Amino acid sequence: MEADAGLDRRIERIEEIVRLLDSDALGLDDALALFEEGVGHLRRAQETLAKAELRVEELIGRGGEEVRVLETPGARDSAGDDV
Repeated sequence: MEADAGLDRRIERIEEIVRLLDSDALGLDDALALFEEGVGHLRRAQETLAKAELRVEELIGRGGEEVRVLETPGARDSAGDDV
């Protein structure tokens, strides 16, 4: 859930940067610095979304046809046996 909050904050910051860049109130250096920050947030947001997509594919399969059971290291069933 922590990644979701980080993603939401990144998106909010990207939107704020876009508003600032659209305002025409910035000098070139400030605009470039904000643009660079925005690109960084965008790349990290894309990485987060790509990881989430891979996780979903692991859970439901590529076409949604199969469901894979993921092994959790150290997981035990209700009888206390390794899973």
